[in-house]
Amino acid sequence: MSTLPAYIPQIRRYQDWLAQRHGLTFADYDALWRWSVTDLEAFWQSVWEFCDLQSPTPHTAVLARNVMPGAQWFPGAQVNFAQQVLRHTAAAAAAGMPAIISRNEQGRHREMDWPTLRRQVAALALHLQAQGVQPGDCVAAYLPNIPEAMVALLACVSIGAVWSICAPDMGTHAVLDRLRQIAPKVLIAVDGVHYAGRDIDRLGVLAELRAGLPSLQQVVLVNNLDLSIDLADTANWARIVARDDAATQAFEPLWLPFDHPLWIVYSSGTTGLPKPIVHGHGGMVLVALQLKSLHNDVGCSWDPNSWGERFHWYSSTGWVMWNAQVSGLLGGTTCVIFDGSPGGSKEQPDWGVLWRFAAETGVTCFGSGAAFYANCMKAGVDLSTCGDLSRVRSLGSTGSPLSAEVQAWGTAQFRALRAQAEARGRPGLPSAQDIWWNNISGGTDFCGAFLGGNRELPLVPGVMQCRQLGAAVEAWNEQGQPVTGAVGELVCTQPIPSMPLYLWGDDSGARYHSSYFDSFAPGHGRRPGGGDAGVEAGAVWRHGDWISIASDGGCVIYGRSDATINRHGLRMGTSEIYSAVEALPEVLDSLVVDLEYLGRESYMPLFVVLRPGLELDAALRARINGAIRSALSPRFVPDDIYQVAEVPRTLSGKKQELPIKKLLLGQPLDKVVNQDAMANPGCLAWYVALAQQRQAGLAVA
Repeated sequence: MSTLPAYIPQIRRYQDWLAQRHGLTFADYDALWRWSVTDLEAFWQSVWEFCDLQSPTPHTAVLARNVMPGAQWFPGAQVNFAQQVLRHTAAAAAAGMPAIISRNEQGRHREMDWPTLRRQVAALALHLQAQGVQPGDCVAAYLPNIPEAMVALLACVSIGAVWSICAPDMGTHAVLDRLRQIAPKVLIAVDGVHYAGRDIDRLGVLAELRAGLPSLQQVVLVNNLDLSIDLADTANWARIVARDDAATQAFEPLWLPFDHPLWIVYSSGTTGLPKPIVHGHGGMVLVALQLKSLHNDVGCSWDPNSWGERFHWYSSTGWVMWNAQVSGLLGGTTCVIFDGSPGGSKEQPDWGVLWRFAAETGVTCFGSGAAFYANCMKAGVDLSTCGDLSRVRSLGSTGSPLSAEVQAWGTAQFRALRAQAEARGRPGLPSAQDIWWNNISGGTDFCGAFLGGNRELPLVPGVMQCRQLGAAVEAWNEQGQPVTGAVGELVCTQPIPSMPLYLWGDDSGARYHSSYFDSFAPGHGRRPGGGDAGVEAGAVWRHGDWISIASDGGCVIYGRSDATINRHGLRMGTSEIYSAVEALPEVLDSLVVDLEYLGRESYMPLFVVLRPGLELDAALRARINGAIRSALSPRFVPDDIYQVAEVPRTLSGKKQELPIKKLLLGQPLDKVVNQDAMANPGCLAWYVALAQQRQAGLAVA
């Protein structure tokens, strides 16, 4: 049997620390949460101390101005995202822990140790400075989920430049829509990618990007497909990061003001240009460390309590979860990344790829989008055939609601794996009987989570365990009143340090304000627990989700509030309909919209993607209707069911409910959706044809 020490969850370590350092004890998590959102200064100061953040100058306050938007955090403090990462180099290297473990579809396996990470970051940072990149300048990347992307981010922000990345699965127009807004000085790009079994050349797109970005002073090429390519007027990545001299050894990241801009991420958007959202160094370091440790239970790889932590969250670089994956490095965690398709290829589907990768690399914390787990269940993946997964002690899920059925499937799989491991004399890892699900919900907008996990709270399939510490989340009804046990708008009534500094180019702040703060006017800003002493009159963050919060603190997200079904006076989140429909083994995906408008009677069509070879016949229609009738209500039985090849999705995987609703209501395609912001724009032609036939009053078979 193993001699590993008893595991202490990070949130328990934090609470023990609070008691010892500050004499603060709480009867339960609800009491801890309420303290964290009513005494913001004490809570975020405690996070600063618990995570041992460093600054060469002291901060004069924790929250100098409590108002949204415009909160002022930690004035006087100096931080740097890269400095917080690289400070772990000596300890991690002494423990023999790698910084990054990576693999691609073709089996190329790489491990980068912490000294190499530090040296490459220094080499690229010095190169960028030599090109004239100054603090506040933008550096952009067109890179997949490979170690070079992490190095490039750290090098860029180490010198105070502002980072922005687009995934290579995005076409020219989508990338230019984003990067033209920020006018980068340098572009770091890849020659191509290998995805779903095939090579995808990106040199043509790179040429178009160079032509479309007159602000560029240099392009750095990362050879990912062909090591022999060396383009004229382009710097070579490998030669840049090979530098190892006195200057790289002496390099240190710049100390920057707490609110210095760190990176720009983009809302997926349905119409118009994507919003370029700017987050700051200090806010992201503070919130990312708090989320990783207290709620995701991810520790330092070189901390014996963490048992050699290896953190994997599958993501494209175009999704904010890539930023969350990189943020693992802030706490000295080994980041384990995969570049490629999680489901194999169209010709050879294989939903065991990531599980085998996790087994072979010793992943301890495994995360992915909720759709990944649903696909694994639908495909009948047997985890006992995927290698030794006994080190996995948590499963993370986000992107869309995780159904109770899928969570129960995963729990049963890991329960069987754990029994097999213990029968072979392997130790039971934390949660000795059941795997811990860390289901989270947040957003690109503030690069964090509102709802998430707590390893010490009970697990209920389909329910997120709690509101995150420091996140003053409530469900509000239409009158702006908090409700419990009922569905309402998800609002946040107190600022969080990672909320956007501003939107790039939005000098007046009007676009930022209208995006998040227009729904509830000043005066609605009631704080949980009561009392607004010292709080300036400000707006309330409306996130755009329907949420219910139970009396025990458990939370359920019911989908986007602007795409909710209001059927015959009864309101239902679309996710509940999807849960009922997609539980059927024949249905792979679905989308529903409600076309009630202008006082006319509701018309609710349902679109379903079926398993290959299946047709939507009368028997299956009856089964789908029956599933909805029994799981929800006869009111939500659709008026029509259509079999489709694909459900339209954004680049981050969200179903395009609102654009399809607007399209079917007669609005033109170019007014309702930005196709460059979609993962599968080719599927829209079918929906356009349906909309045209509806407008012409024709029946569609």
